[in-house]
Amino acid sequence: MATAAAVNDEAPATRFAKDQLKAIIERVERLEEEKKAISDDIKDVFAEAKGNGFDVKALRTIIRMRKQDADERQEQETILETYMQALGMI
Repeated sequence: MATAAAVNDEAPATRFAKDQLKAIIERVERLEEEKKAISDDIKDVFAEAKGNGFDVKALRTIIRMRKQDADERQEQETILETYMQALGMI
């Protein structure tokens, strides 16, 4: 009973902080659920692509490359080509 009375006697600032904390936690939990759903959707798209004969590893590489700045991508490709030449791969 003493704890119930203590909860009712909380300072408004303390109650506000607790409510705010709870709201933040619940928002993050909802976003995590949405992230999981989106991740599952992405997996389904890759499975569909694979079923249609596309190479999923190549698709993932292209997606990663498209996220890069054009100059950054060119620099990475130049470095990769230099290393491959040094190793006699091309």
